[in-house]
Amino acid sequence: MNIEIQQPQPFDLVGQEILIAGNAVGFESHLTVTVSEGHDEVVGAATAGSTSIRQFQASIFIPDNVGFTLNRLFVTVADDSAGGEGGIPTVTVPVLYGPMILPGYTGYFQHEVAAGDTLTAIAQHYYEGSSDWQPIMQANQHIIANPDLIFPGQVLRIPRNV
Repeated sequence: MNIEIQQPQPFDLVGQEILIAGNAVGFESHLTVTVSEGHDEVVGAATAGSTSIRQFQASIFIPDNVGFTLNRLFVTVADDSAGGEGGIPTVTVPVLYGPMILPGYTGYFQHEVAAGDTLTAIAQHYYEGSSDWQPIMQANQHIIANPDLIFPGQVLRIPRNV
């Protein structure tokens, strides 16, 4: 069985409901979808049937009482019906979990960095005077290695909770 996850993409910023979609090849395949960060996990399922490439879709809702302690999660899709000598086909995609980055997370704005921008100034603009740039840094940890080094033209995700 071959599995291709098309959604979410690596380091997508996701909310409590994570939509998973892709293609799989298999014979009446049952797919297990797991969202985990190493301490706790949430499990769901999808199917990809027949003997040719088939699309699959799943939705995993992360409950408020889940024990996640990190903002980086891993979405794993595994074909339970396969296996054998080659093992169980599995694909994993890392994502960033908005509710662990900003309480009440509802989505994000996109901001193109202009000359002279700083994370503090961007935070003050979007967060009504707050200079807390940490949520912006965490939501863009895959492209910002140093909070003092952002560059014109970069497109940053600004988490929002309204």
